Amino acid sequence: MTKADAKAGFLDQVSWNSDGLVPAIAQDVQTGRILMMAWMNRESLAITASEGYAVYWSRSRNKLWRKGESSGHLQQVREIRLDCDGDTLLLLVEQQGGIACHTGRASCFYRTLAGDEWSTTQPVIKSPEAIYESPEL
Repeated sequence: MTKADAKAGFLDQVSWNSDGLVPAIAQDVQTGRILMMAWMNRESLAITASEGYAVYWSRSRNKLWRKGESSGHLQQVREIRLDCDGDTLLLLVEQQGGIACHTGRASCFYRTLAGDEWSTTQPVIKSPEAIYESPEL
């Protein structure tokens, strides 16, 4: 068995959906807080495992998405886990900058159901406009 075959082995153990994707949940390794959920394909998982930083698959842009590439809020991956069915990944990460959500919050899960309405329960740490400033031309 070659190194390439061995590397492909862990990818073959993932139950990819019909689009070749698997949900990936990012969790803060220190606090246990769930930060976000995104999708990964074979390539993004292979790159994440190799480089140690979260790389996802953007369904809206139809391309690889390196978490933090435009915001600077990288996710350094400390551990990757696969659930019992093989169809969901858990990434234990160190979230750089303390912001995981594009809304400027610590977590994408900032709304809580209160009765029959969603209530915002996390403050914006930094406005999205400030995070994703356009560079001066």
